[in-house]
Amino acid sequence: LSPTTRELFFSWGITGTTQVFKVDKPLGFPEQLTSGADRTSLADITNDGKFLVLERDRAGEENPGIYLMSTKGGPLMEVQHKKGVQSAFQWSSDDGETLYFRANDIKPDSYALYSYDIPSKKIELVFSEPGIWFVSDVILVQGVETFLLGKATGARTAEYFRYSMADRKLVPVLGQGEKEEYRIEFAATSDDYLVMTNKFGNFRRLYLLRAGKFEPITPDVKMDLDGFSTPFNKSKLYVQWNDNGTNRLEIRDPVTFKIITPAKIAAFKDAAHVFAASPSRRGRFVAIGVEHSRAPRTSYVYDWKDRTLTQYVRPSFPELARDRFADTKLEFYPARDGTKIPMLVTRSKECEGKLCPVVVNFHGGPEGQSRPGFNKRAQLFAGDGFVYVEPNVRGSVGYGKEWLRADDGSKRLDVITDIDDCSKYVRVAWAIDGKQPKIGVMGWSYGGYSTFMAMTMFAGAYDAGVALVGMSSLRSFLLNTAPYRRILRVSEYGDPERDKDALEKLSAMNYLDRVKAPLMISQGASDPRVPVGEALQIRAALAKRGVEVPLIIYPDEGHGSAKRDNTVLELGHSLAFFKKHLK
Repeated sequence: LSPTTRELFFSWGITGTTQVFKVDKPLGFPEQLTSGADRTSLADITNDGKFLVLERDRAGEENPGIYLMSTKGGPLMEVQHKKGVQSAFQWSSDDGETLYFRANDIKPDSYALYSYDIPSKKIELVFSEPGIWFVSDVILVQGVETFLLGKATGARTAEYFRYSMADRKLVPVLGQGEKEEYRIEFAATSDDYLVMTNKFGNFRRLYLLRAGKFEPITPDVKMDLDGFSTPFNKSKLYVQWNDNGTNRLEIRDPVTFKIITPAKIAAFKDAAHVFAASPSRRGRFVAIGVEHSRAPRTSYVYDWKDRTLTQYVRPSFPELARDRFADTKLEFYPARDGTKIPMLVTRSKECEGKLCPVVVNFHGGPEGQSRPGFNKRAQLFAGDGFVYVEPNVRGSVGYGKEWLRADDGSKRLDVITDIDDCSKYVRVAWAIDGKQPKIGVMGWSYGGYSTFMAMTMFAGAYDAGVALVGMSSLRSFLLNTAPYRRILRVSEYGDPERDKDALEKLSAMNYLDRVKAPLMISQGASDPRVPVGEALQIRAALAKRGVEVPLIIYPDEGHGSAKRDNTVLELGHSLAFFKKHLK
């Protein structure tokens, strides 16, 4: 939301790549502001309302640059875009004249903090200690910016410090020497903090940290928090709950912490997702996103002064009959130790009570979560006669700390069988008149790794597989992934030397002699997370065994396709592959 007008700026993929648009009034015609072949994202709007802060990548390399653009439109003005360097926006000053961003241009595995003065176009180094640093929050203390800096120590852990622009000294706040999950912002007063953590129980709760003591804000329930946010003036507290993957929005008073969710927002209780997208800096307005499993996101703006909820953007259904979209339902399957594994099932009416082929899509992460809501992939496969299944195996986020950490390091050996158990359940439970359905498996990133394991370690469990940007060896992946990611991924998978034996046992490259069913591989050439070598080595090794595996490499993509033409090829080839081998 613009801080000075009632314009709403948003990202949209209608052109084929994600670009930035604006509407100048509710349900106004969207005006396209950016264009080109590469994904462009909106990071912020300066507080004077003059400039958009944009990030743009090249060929999926995940080394974005930072740019400014007038909110009226026009050419991009480069702040910083260096080859091989990640530059990421962090904060804009209250007067609208200074940007803060982080970049790993001093060391590839560390992020320094910089300021950029818009009038003079000068960059200044603010902070450069080694570490994966990020800005968690900023507050003005006697008119001087005081940062709450986070230093990532693992995939989900971090240490937090105060850093004032007055004396430029680091002052420890929380997490030092710990391996706990924290997310922190300043509370209504500069000496207190809002802390989301699962340190004191299985599920994430929100606490007030005051004088070293944690005071719970949200209740002790068997449900994770997804996150929270506050406007710059701390006038509201927006809390997001994760209810079996469904987003629930709860709004609280920032001082009393009592729930003050307006009835107009609470009325969206039957939606798959309701979330606060971006509160205005002064707190009067907040963008509200609402999504259903059979309809894309609809954007609203709530005005706290007038107590009005206004729809700003309509969902689009180009060349699609919306009544043909299938519902997504939450179901469960039993693991071999009796654990109930949640899975989302998208099934068209045509497949109700009929024997239809099944495609199981394992999510990425591994700390990701398959969630209800509008899913173009699910609707694509369901519309073509497949039942689309998305399991949340152990290691997924959203089900408590014990579930999340169940696959850390060598413990993954105990739960990797969740992949096999899904197919075993589907074959028996969804059989009709004694005939079992054919089952395919696919996934991106860790889901691609899961596919490789399904087709090798658990060969025979699935009848065909499509692995997209997946790791064929956890050890070679850790050795070759980008330096800034290796530090964070070791906490999840293990050390490539110390945990070598476990990593080898958990790698598909060691089970290639078991391959029985057709496999296809898809990979971006510029991928910094899962290098293209992961796809090349497994294909070459299978070729030596006489197993021909189709491999598609996208030269202008990174970790998954971002351009429409490539997405069409990626999904189209996957769909055609499953139609050939499962129907």
